[in-house]
Amino acid sequence: MIRATLTIAAAALAVLPVPIARDRGVAPAHDAVWLWAGVKAQPALATARRLYLLQGQVEATDPVRYAAQRAAIPRLGNREVWMVVRVETLAWSPAIYDQMLAALERWRAAGNRVVGIQIDFDARTRHLEDYAAFLRGLRARLPRNCRLGITGLLDWSANGDPKGLDALAGVVDEAVLQIYQGDHVIPGYRAYLAKLDRLKLPFRIGLLQGGEWQPTAGLEANPWFRGYVTFLRNPVGSNSRE
Repeated sequence: MIRATLTIAAAALAVLPVPIARDRGVAPAHDAVWLWAGVKAQPALATARRLYLLQGQVEATDPVRYAAQRAAIPRLGNREVWMVVRVETLAWSPAIYDQMLAALERWRAAGNRVVGIQIDFDARTRHLEDYAAFLRGLRARLPRNCRLGITGLLDWSANGDPKGLDALAGVVDEAVLQIYQGDHVIPGYRAYLAKLDRLKLPFRIGLLQGGEWQPTAGLEANPWFRGYVTFLRNPVGSNSRE
């Protein structure tokens, strides 16, 4: 899953033009991106109309705690924003929910068009029903005008329990399945993509900027496919973390 603890370079984004919408499924357009601070402004940002930004992390400490991951609230104008929360444990106290929802309210009050919350959790393929139950409880706490998204493993489509996959379909608005781990594309990712017909919920494919990408036949014809999200990074040799 996404592994970064950096914050967005909001000032650089503020001067970028609002892009013209592109046809869905065209990866080079960078229609949607994950962007952390330390990543320099680049042409790909000019076409990004959807931004996934890390806001906080639920840490598996004793007690479990919610830790904000950015020092300031971004101000992104009319960009479509998903507030990302990295999750190490699903054992949330009421205070964890309250802190996350308070952050959502602050981001919106600052003028950001936050359309949803994305949960970044390494849910094991064989325990998707348990994960769906957690997400169902979370969704019940969200404002009606807030979508719920998740990141996901490619293995879900190949080896996930059908009941677990169906349970997710009834709860989340989208899943972004990443074809990479860390800074490497997963070998054999196309074999997993070929089995995405088992996934009956809206999904996107998470790409690594500069990494290998070859779509499988029929991917963009899949009725549940919604496009791509690209994890932007600096050129090799620059002083940034991923």
